[in-house]
This record gives sequence, structure tokens and C-alpha cells, in this order.
Amino acid sequence: MKNKYFLSILFALAFPFLHAQQVTLTLVTSAINAPVDIKNAGDGRLFIVDRSGTIRIIDSTGALLIQPFLDISTKVVSGGEQGLLGLAFDPNYKSNGFFYVNYTRHVDGATTISRFHSTSDANQGDGASEQILLTIYQPFNNHNGGDINFGPDNYLYIGMGDGGSEGDPGNRSQNLDTLLGKILRIDVSDTTVPYKIPADNPFVGKAGRDEIWDYGVHNPWRFSFDRQTGEIWIGDVGQDNYEEIDREAVHSGRGINYGWHCYEGDSAYNLAGCGSKSNDSFLIYTYNHNDGSCAITGGYLYRGTQFPSFSGKYFFADYCIGQILTSLK
Repeated sequence: MKNKYFLSILFALAFPFLHAQQVTLTLVTSAINAPVDIKNAGDGRLFIVDRSGTIRIIDSTGALLIQPFLDISTKVVSGGEQGLLGLAFDPNYKSNGFFYVNYTRHVDGATTISRFHSTSDANQGDGASEQILLTIYQPFNNHNGGDINFGPDNYLYIGMGDGGSEGDPGNRSQNLDTLLGKILRIDVSDTTVPYKIPADNPFVGKAGRDEIWDYGVHNPWRFSFDRQTGEIWIGDVGQDNYEEIDREAVHSGRGINYGWHCYEGDSAYNLAGCGSKSNDSFLIYTYNHNDGSCAITGGYLYRGTQFPSFSGKYFFADYCIGQILTSLK
């Protein structure tokens, strides 16, 4: 089993890039036990997701607030690859106060996608406001995925790992009747129901679960949208030998098969029952474990203006070697 979490927010390191550039960063805080996600709500605050079940705020002055924004630690089973794993703010958060979380529940480790809302205090979420939208049983305690993001279409995308153990023994990633090993896409705009299915999801009216957007992923530990183009960039954790970055261009199709467990990266893994190789045009970058790498953490394309030389570069990390890198685009 691989542990894919940063032990602290390491903003004090100078780290190497594939382009041999050096950047020195500044430590923000080391007071959070197991940070696994960082999001903002369109203002100057950073919301830090702690795997144990809390969300903390670093305010616009850089101070870590003592009181958690949300504490659902009693609902969460935490440790290894389980816990509170993802956070997304509603596109209309400023007006409706809704935010969404992804966690493994303490009862049985099932993935739970829930909606909460904030209180009249902007630094406080209402822990009693939970509306559970989707529950997905996990056969093992690893490969939970965990990332959630709103796309430019305002639909909620959910990254689901293959359900764990090793090598996807149930062939869940290629099975369109399960939500494991998939990127899901749901419409949460109508709060009178848990969610709706976007009419243009690829398996609507066909064999397969309607929630599925793409399939054939192993453990998409962080995906993001290019805010300039709308492309989806996925950091998909490998099994034993290769890590993978995939890019889904806008209008490139939907229902994409990224290849797992037939392929790990661009190398054959288990071809039993597999069709022709289908993910070549979407696989942007793969790297092996020869240098001690073991688990990619997907990141973002840089679209800022402060560092022009980084424009259009995709930044990602590897947990085991403790480096942040950038790939060519």
C-alpha cells in the first residue's frame, strides 16, 4: 500500500524541476497534521483539508485560524489512504454558501460525497447541514481517489480509484456497471434532490452507469481543469512501475478509456479481456520508479502572470521523492 499524503505543508523547500529551474518557497504552516487538499472560495483565504476530518483556514494575512471551518472527524475513518480527502466550493458559493466534501465514512469506509453550507460567520461551516449525495462502497481500504472539482460547465466531477487491493482484482476500472476506477460527472444544482445526471454524459441511454464521464483510471489522486482551455488534467497513481499524467482536451470526446488495468502508463499490465490500446492520445507523460518515485500527486497548469516562463506548464509532485516537478505541454 502506498501512502500518498504530504506530512506537512512544505512551502519552505527549494525544489528541482524537470527544466532545471529553482524556486524558493516560504513556509506557511506546519501545524496541520495531515493536509491532503488546498482550495479557495474566490477570496483571499486558503481552505486546508486535513485527512483526519477537519478543514482549516489560512486567512488573507497568512494566519492559520484556530477554529476549524468544518469538523466531521466523528464521521470519518482516517489513516492510510482513507479520510476526509476532497473539497469543492459551489460555483455560486458567494450567494448560496454550499460546499462539497469527499470522505470515507467511519462505519464501513465507503466513499461519501456530501453537501454542507456555511453559517452567517464566513469562517464557519455548518457541520449539522450535511446532505449526503452519493455513497460508493469500497471493497478495500486503498485506492479511494478522493478529489472533487467543479468543471467550467458547473457540473461536479469526482475522481474514483479502482477500489483497491492490488492490480484491480475485480476489473472494476473497465467495468461500466461500477463507479470505481472512473471520473464521474453529476449535476448538483437542484438542491431538492441529491443529484441529477447531465443529459450529455456518455453512457446515458446506453449500457453503463449514467454518472460515468471517463473510465479506466487506477487512482486519480488529484485532477484539475485548465482555467484557460477547460481541459482536464489527471495525475493517475500507478501500481508498481509507472506514474501517469493524462489530458482530456475539450470536445475530444467523452467516455474515454484511460487504459487501466490493461495498461500501467503506456506499458502492458494485464491484457486479459482487453481491446486495442485506447489511451495513447490522452497520455501526456509517464515516469518510472527507478529514482524512488512511487505516487504522483496531480496539480495544475500555471496560468498566472507573475512567472511568465511557467505559463502553460503543468505542475505536479511525487510523494516518495518529495519533489514538485513540471511537465512539458
